[in-house]
Amino acid sequence: MSGQVAATSARSRKTALLAELFAEAEPAESALAVAYLSGRLPQGRIGIGWSVLQEVLPPTVPPAEAPRLTLARVDEAMTELAGISGQGVRARRRGLVGDLFAASTLPEQEFLLRLLSGELHQGALDAVALEGVARAAAVGPEELRRAVMLEGSLPRVAHAVLMEGADALERFTLRVGSPVQPMLAHTATSVTDAVAALGPCAVEEKLDGIRIQVHRRGDEVRVYTRSLDDITDRLPEIVALARETTGDTFVLDGEAIAVDPAMGRPMPFQDIASRVGSRVDVATARAARPLSPVFFDVLASDGRSLVDWPGHERHAVLARLLPEPLRVRRTVVADPADPTMVETAEAFYRDALARGHEGVLVKALDAPYVAGRRGRTWLKVKPVHTLDLVILAAEWGHGRRTGLLSNLHLGARMADGMFVMVGKTFKGLTDAMLRWQTERLGELAVTDDGFTVHVRPELVVEIAYDGLQRSPRYPAGVTLRFARVLRHRPDKPADEADTLDTVLATT
Repeated sequence: MSGQVAATSARSRKTALLAELFAEAEPAESALAVAYLSGRLPQGRIGIGWSVLQEVLPPTVPPAEAPRLTLARVDEAMTELAGISGQGVRARRRGLVGDLFAASTLPEQEFLLRLLSGELHQGALDAVALEGVARAAAVGPEELRRAVMLEGSLPRVAHAVLMEGADALERFTLRVGSPVQPMLAHTATSVTDAVAALGPCAVEEKLDGIRIQVHRRGDEVRVYTRSLDDITDRLPEIVALARETTGDTFVLDGEAIAVDPAMGRPMPFQDIASRVGSRVDVATARAARPLSPVFFDVLASDGRSLVDWPGHERHAVLARLLPEPLRVRRTVVADPADPTMVETAEAFYRDALARGHEGVLVKALDAPYVAGRRGRTWLKVKPVHTLDLVILAAEWGHGRRTGLLSNLHLGARMADGMFVMVGKTFKGLTDAMLRWQTERLGELAVTDDGFTVHVRPELVVEIAYDGLQRSPRYPAGVTLRFARVLRHRPDKPADEADTLDTVLATT
């Protein structure tokens, strides 16, 4: 089935093939089928790199002559691999992976290799897999999509709906303590354009921090990232602040930022990310770089889900819950036809930049919170062309950059989930960024010919550029002009990187 999906370019045909598979699969294995064909492991990262995989390829480990491997057996092996720790880790991992490959036919070995290396690019990603599940279960795609947004996991929702049908969707609701996929924003070229597109709206500062979702029920507080990772233990100051608020049951959406005490300006994202990802003692990290939350939305309060409420009503609840210093700065454009209000919004944008922020977010006052979607009712405005692209490869540097991965190959996301290269850049990288990306890309490396290291397309990088120019050297026919790196985005998954259509829209 994987081979058929990979060989099919038409989205409708991919959907039909996946629907057939999900309909025929045993209900207990349907979630695994969805996860694997979406290129994901339910266990997350399991510590298997190319150095281990290349030791189990034929002829080192000959393939099985007949298929006998099951999804359940693969899942058991992945769980065991994820749990390995202590002495002899590499040898134990190599042994387990070797046993798995020995039980696999050649096509199964090829599939496992791409799954474990992160190279399973066949277009059967979440959007297409979701449509396949909807067809197999005879449910509406939008109803299924909403359930996935609120549950945060397509495999879990697929398992339920394939077993029980449409009635299963009713139990997937917003629950305090269970993270929700965050709402995202599209891009606008100016505040004036954004206001004209949205009508009555609020203009808020766009903060350059870590997106956080804070859940509280009584004394229990959990903090999640935009990728739904639990980072509660790393942010004790935010947990303590959440317990001091007036409400005792809520879900807040916001950013964790750091302010330079000497300059009074927000610190760079890289500094904040290093604090959240620090492996040193939490108290030491907190003392060196304390973080402060700034919230801009509330998804639930006092036992009620607010995601379907208009934005202005959610903000009213947020204002009752939190004092002004904990809420994002904003201005409201009640009448977009009033030039004075529009100019006030433009002035707010200029002030946000002067205060050291990225720009602004313009949000329709009547818009619901569309979890997990890049909605057209939230528009971000930044001062330059920027894109979030995926690093596909990097070249070893020369001169003072010898021994460091420098020149980055940049990829934009296509509709089928694959990536197409749109340019290269080595500009904008500080020494600290070079060292960090060399270490991280080494973890993602698939091949290294001594000149270029090809990597799993997982690390997102924010790129500023001056426009596009025609280039027959690149598959898309264009390349970025004067591209430079602004920052790495380890907090952002590759499936949220900008699309090729977004790139081409800047021509």
